[in-house]
Amino acid sequence: MEAGDREYKNDDITLIWRSDKCIHATHCYRDLIEVFNPRKRPWVNMKGASTERIISIINKCPTDALTYKWNDDEKNKIALNEKDEKIKKALNYETEKVLRPVIIQAMRDGPLVVQGSFVIHDANGNQLKSMVMTSFCRCGASNNPPFCDGFHRKIGFKSDT
Repeated sequence: MEAGDREYKNDDITLIWRSDKCIHATHCYRDLIEVFNPRKRPWVNMKGASTERIISIINKCPTDALTYKWNDDEKNKIALNEKDEKIKKALNYETEKVLRPVIIQAMRDGPLVVQGSFVIHDANGNQLKSMVMTSFCRCGASNNPPFCDGFHRKIGFKSDT
């Protein structure tokens, strides 16, 4: 786990929240406020819904800030064999390099989320990163341009889309 990562457990799974990847896309708390409530501390209540429902919301996270692993190692082995990407990320396994089409989504009042197989270059054409997913700032207030750092929430950024 990295600094800033948090784990939340129920009987079946351990949810991992990687705050540095979170762009506050709001899928989690819009779809399952009983579990994900940013106004409460802790903000994750693993008793608020069934494990299956929690996993379905984790799988909607566009940046993989939310991942999970089974508390039963045998289930993790089965999931790894089935190529469950969320389990691999939670367990820090390298995922297969698969070419994926690029999808760009403008998040309401937030960043551009880019998913797929792509490479980022600087203004001089030098390759910066080869990525599968990232978020680009639209508000202009990021401390890590061109990437989103969630600052749009603090300044109350509103978008037309």
